[in-house]
Amino acid sequence: VPPGFTITTEACNMYFEVGKVLSEELKEEALQHLRALEAKMNKKFGDNQNPLLVSVRSGSVISMPGMMDTILNLGLNDDAVVGFAKLTENERFAYDCYRRFIQMFGDVVMGIKHSDFDAIIDDQKIEKGVTMDTELTAEDWKAVIVKYKALVKQETGREFPQDPMEQLFMAVEAVFSSWNNDRAIYYRKLNGIPDYLGTAVNVQSMVFGNMGDTSGTGVAFTRNPSTGERKLYGEFLMNAQGEDVVAGIRTPLGIAEMERVVPQAYEQFKQICSTLENHYKDMQDIEFTIEKGNLYILQTRSGKRTAQAAVKVAYDLVAEGLINKEEALLRIDPNQLVSLLHRGIDPNATFEVLAKGLPASPGSASGQIVFDADEAEERGENGEKVILVRTETTPDDIHGIVKSQGILTSRGGMTSHAAVVARGMGKPCVCGCEALKINLADEVIEVNGQTLKKGDMISIDGATGNVILGELKMVDPELSEEFKTILEWANQVKRLKVRANADNERDAKQARSFGAEGIGLCRTEHMFMEQGRLHVVQEMILSETLEDRKKALAKLLPFQMGDFESIFREMDGLPVLIRLLDPPLHEFLPDIKELIKEVAVLEIEKPDSDELLQKKILMAKVQNLSEMNPMLGHRGSRLGVVYPEIYEMQVRAIMGAAVKMKKEGYTVLPEIEVPLIGINNELTKLRQLIVDTAEEVLQEAGVEVEYLVGTMIEIPRACIIADEIAKQTDFCSFGTNDLTQTTFGFSRDDAEGKFLHYYIDNKILENNPFAVLDRTGVGSLMKMAVEKIRPLKEHYDIGICGEHGGEPSSVEFCDMIGLTYVSCSPFRVPIARLAAAQAAIRNK
Repeated sequence: VPPGFTITTEACNMYFEVGKVLSEELKEEALQHLRALEAKMNKKFGDNQNPLLVSVRSGSVISMPGMMDTILNLGLNDDAVVGFAKLTENERFAYDCYRRFIQMFGDVVMGIKHSDFDAIIDDQKIEKGVTMDTELTAEDWKAVIVKYKALVKQETGREFPQDPMEQLFMAVEAVFSSWNNDRAIYYRKLNGIPDYLGTAVNVQSMVFGNMGDTSGTGVAFTRNPSTGERKLYGEFLMNAQGEDVVAGIRTPLGIAEMERVVPQAYEQFKQICSTLENHYKDMQDIEFTIEKGNLYILQTRSGKRTAQAAVKVAYDLVAEGLINKEEALLRIDPNQLVSLLHRGIDPNATFEVLAKGLPASPGSASGQIVFDADEAEERGENGEKVILVRTETTPDDIHGIVKSQGILTSRGGMTSHAAVVARGMGKPCVCGCEALKINLADEVIEVNGQTLKKGDMISIDGATGNVILGELKMVDPELSEEFKTILEWANQVKRLKVRANADNERDAKQARSFGAEGIGLCRTEHMFMEQGRLHVVQEMILSETLEDRKKALAKLLPFQMGDFESIFREMDGLPVLIRLLDPPLHEFLPDIKELIKEVAVLEIEKPDSDELLQKKILMAKVQNLSEMNPMLGHRGSRLGVVYPEIYEMQVRAIMGAAVKMKKEGYTVLPEIEVPLIGINNELTKLRQLIVDTAEEVLQEAGVEVEYLVGTMIEIPRACIIADEIAKQTDFCSFGTNDLTQTTFGFSRDDAEGKFLHYYIDNKILENNPFAVLDRTGVGSLMKMAVEKIRPLKEHYDIGICGEHGGEPSSVEFCDMIGLTYVSCSPFRVPIARLAAAQAAIRNK
């Protein structure tokens, strides 16, 4: 390991606290360690005879690959490069190092575009009639350096710094500052990494992979980060420095080729990989350099991996005796599992493969070609499916990668920036597809005689590397045996039950296949929206008399019964919580703005028509039912109180379906939930309605079915009177979407569309409270409600059914305050199972 020293994260935080200035104390300490490093290496920093060169790297507490900056070959200047050439007896190598240093320093520290330096090299290659950097001579590099320094002077107004100590402290400041560059901030936000951690700076003596054919550099994982297979995985380049591998500028060789090219170093490397993995008890991501046949390890860290690999590695490490089951459960990021639960290409689909690249991150995606990260972000936010196509991605593209369905690059390998970031996000990625000739200026791709332009639809398969013309049919995933086993381990330790939000037979089936322990929310209003029913619902709403309304409800009854029968059938033996109608009635009616337009047209074209009269009547009804603030208006239990016949029909449908299914031999466990209770008398009235109706159905059928009556707690007043509510109910569940809206006084749609992103960007709020449960406010209300209920009813079920039910931090909070279950969308059930297990382990 090349010697060096570390400037700690504490120094980084101090740097920002005092206004981005390095203290004299810090400079003096760094100088002392530099002198010690000189003595250890028997070289002198900036010397023109025997110069010490160093790398300056970021070192955050949590791995953030590609998000911050590195500078290599620091310490070179016009004098030192001459001595370095004599010392190494390789003038070409020395000047190659110097031009690399100027380019990295110019980019990272002085803010000059990397591409401006690349253009100078490209011009030099054209002038010399060569295609590879390695074909340029020492004299070529000297010419490039002259042009590089002229570019620095032109862009910054100053000469390239020649004092090595000035270089060092400028580099340290740049690495500290990179903690707060846009891509690092975005990455931290995406991965929940706290801003206060800061970054360290590692100053390490240089070893050189660009000293000829016996030198090289590489990045390797001790296991395959895509699949988890226990086999060395990575890439290396001979006669190169580390930036060449990760930047994708040259296409590297697979790590197995090391055995042929440098067999002795390969054997040593294999042994070191085994040692590191056994020590850290996890898959490692290792950067290394070979200098004239000697192997050096630059750094190691726990490797970023796909969800598929995370599951297999955790499972295998238990089988190998390195970790126990609880440690294995903690090793897997629940949010990552989403990628395992999404669809891939239908194996029966026929398609045309345009080209084949490297299968860098598994999963499949279809989308329109987009070449620019900003455009990918914008179109992705608008709900469009796009594939971001680049020659290679850079850390600055991360916002576009997030909003894309997948990433496709023409250069770069399996450890390139695009590959590493995509794997971490669980997005499909195909890299190094050299058949693609990408013209970014004209926004077209030439591939095997075909021309594709921006907006054309393609598909990529990150498991095979295939790039496919057109959009393809996708199929649901099959979970691996390792995944199923790990979820069983989760079941053994978790306290919370995990249910699913499911409104139809399909979702119920999917939820059960993912291990749901019942349905925690079935929204009956979604059934009203089904084709062939909406006109009957509108007929019911627009009825002038109770008699007419009951006639319309009688038409809806068989529809509702059929829905509940199919769900009870799928959830045989498991509880099914059904929420009675919740949204305001106007949501089922035509849009008032459209009606006004239609009436205006008819008044001109058919002023005396019956059609105009009917439209005006309808418009008046819709206007009458419309509300200034529907979320706080006539909805939920308030509907049931004023229109009890609606809830009566729904209870008849639920209990009628339960009777029928029980007669057919199924075990049905219906739980009937009243939404939006805030006043105890609302609950008294509606519970009586539900019980009377249910008992009437059961007596008519002569069948006994156990059922529960409960409510959804979704306004602060319900939390305050939770003990009174509990006396009249058999269960309750928190509707945290509405509880968050009413606690904050935010309209979700308005907040997310207008100001919430500003609040998060400017640290007014740490997280979007509609995505991550607000423990301080909403959580305190929930905790208060639980503490009021538990002394009255110890075994009373208390759940959560908002979207927070599948978010790991929110699941942990639910476990901490003693809820019985969480409920989430079917595809998030495995995530919630794992999160519940992790919560139980962390909070024993």
